Amino acid sequence: MTIDLKGRIALVTGASRGIGYFTALELAKAGAHVIATARTVGGLEELDDAIKALGGTATLVPFDLNDMEAIDRLGASIFERWGKLDILVANAGILGVISPLGHIEAKVFEKVMMTNVTSVWRLIRSVEPLLTRSDAGRALLFSSGAASKAPAFWGAYAISKAAVETMGRIWAAETDHTPLKVNMVNPGATRTAMRAQAVPGEDPETLPHPQEVAEKILFLASPELKDTGRMFVVRENRFVDFRLPD
Repeated sequence: MTIDLKGRIALVTGASRGIGYFTALELAKAGAHVIATARTVGGLEELDDAIKALGGTATLVPFDLNDMEAIDRLGASIFERWGKLDILVANAGILGVISPLGHIEAKVFEKVMMTNVTSVWRLIRSVEPLLTRSDAGRALLFSSGAASKAPAFWGAYAISKAAVETMGRIWAAETDHTPLKVNMVNPGATRTAMRAQAVPGEDPETLPHPQEVAEKILFLASPELKDTGRMFVVRENRFVDFRLPD
């Protein structure tokens, strides 16, 4: 299936490495102009070089998602330059620590919530008016199987991703009458730095490469997508429907 995103503007958070990096590449390959954000300038510059090598274009925005005012300024800057946003990929997140809930330091728990949850809400607040100006706005919020499995010792991360899932479902319901489609992504275990931090003894070669995830989720950014308020499970290539009967 060929996805044509020519003329579309895509914002990708956490774009300097891993799934965010390769999703930005796939979006650019499909013709989108990519606004790439991350804390690591070097990684963003490598991404820019890779996108240019594909014949694509990107705008680099290095900043920390914990800077809420910077998120607000980002939305204003996108409006001033392009007047709209077509695609949001809210990928950035942190693990925190693998630890019993009662042993997590308050500052660590709070940073996970700030980065994984509050920054996503702030992004929604900042760019929703831009996405609704698009003829086919698309938003992808990244979650994790940990949100539903609730594994022991993954408390801060799992709780934060469960919050993101709920936030996405609410946002989808609130915008159901508009062309905007909001969906969540569960990428499954993937060969990333975060996964290595969480499961240090695991052989990374047994896991899918982040590019495989990026290739599979690209269709969620397509103007042809009709689904909203659902979870796409990458490893199973299927949607999970959250809608409950009345």
